[in-house]
Amino acid sequence: MKALTWHGTKDVRVENVDDPEIINPRDAIIKVTSTAICGSDLHLYDGVIPGMKPGDVLGHEFMGEVIETGSGSTLKKGQRVVVPFTISCGGCFHCHVEQYSACENSNPAEKQDMSATLYGQPMSALFGYSHLTGGYSGGQAEYVRVPFSDVGPIVVPDHLDDDKVLFLSDILPTGWMAAENADIQPDDTVAVWGCGPVGLFAIQSAIVMGAAKVIAIDHYPHRLELAKKLGAEVIDFRGTDVREALMEMSGGLGVDAVIDAVGMEAHGFAVDNMIDIVKQKVGVGADRASALKQALLAVRFGGKVSIPGVYGGMTDKFPLGALMEKGLQIRSGQTHVQKYTKPLLEKIEDGTLDTTFLISHRLPLGEAVKGYKNFKQEQDTWTKVVLKPGMETISENA
Repeated sequence: MKALTWHGTKDVRVENVDDPEIINPRDAIIKVTSTAICGSDLHLYDGVIPGMKPGDVLGHEFMGEVIETGSGSTLKKGQRVVVPFTISCGGCFHCHVEQYSACENSNPAEKQDMSATLYGQPMSALFGYSHLTGGYSGGQAEYVRVPFSDVGPIVVPDHLDDDKVLFLSDILPTGWMAAENADIQPDDTVAVWGCGPVGLFAIQSAIVMGAAKVIAIDHYPHRLELAKKLGAEVIDFRGTDVREALMEMSGGLGVDAVIDAVGMEAHGFAVDNMIDIVKQKVGVGADRASALKQALLAVRFGGKVSIPGVYGGMTDKFPLGALMEKGLQIRSGQTHVQKYTKPLLEKIEDGTLDTTFLISHRLPLGEAVKGYKNFKQEQDTWTKVVLKPGMETISENA
């Protein structure tokens, strides 16, 4: 089959690889009909996530048709399913309390030492996201093996096309959980750093949850325009003192909640961020956390901090004093996707949530290299790329 494989920093290739096979009774094989490039994939593309090996198949946002099942799978051939990017067993302590992204059993024992050294405990497994998270092949491919298929995939009705439900795999639940972690109250002012896919869904979710005011912070004009269309007020950080503007927009108190949807590769020309950029380029593990640092200083005393943006290593010059002295509440983590897929599917069906506005380009899987390059270099206009395996040609923005 054809799949997109990683070979080094900014070196991804569409290659022929072995077809997946049923290994365990709870496995299923999915024929991928749609798969997307995620902002988190760019961290792999930029070489800032450890544990990658040449030939690894990328992709953790995908859906498709069930074509084969193991004896322990609850899926049936022919069903259309969306697959969560988190691989979860359904039976461990964390799965029982719906903390699916902390599953204790999905990351093979031989893969656990690296993440346990970094984080104190081993990570759970994710599709297509390094050997830190199990080394599982991802879904930017024609076919994919889905472990624990009786726990993860959600069957979607035929009257909803792929574009409407694909993002249940990751970014819609991630944006929703980000807003939920901000503990939004009806009169809250919420500031969201980053108007990429997760940030835009966090904005949409915060508005649906009843926030009085949502403020979006970015520097890409088109993305800020998308945020404005969702109902947010916007700040272009390149021409504005963000903290000063937020204080003015919150009546001098500071915003009630902040959401960092940027993560470890923040833009900006602050001195500490420029130093971190250099460190990343020379292989020193320093996350560029300028958005998070800015958020901690902008939120009010007793405020709420939500961090859906991906961080993988260490960061310098962290304002720990602000965190403690201001009495801030912080919630973060990989998304517990399986917890959210059913209620969010209902919100898609009843029209409460829209996902299709985000898609800017559709490409055949064979043009995935072009998709990665442009998603990285043209972030203002390439807001979301959907890849279509099995199609030779397709209009980019069909």
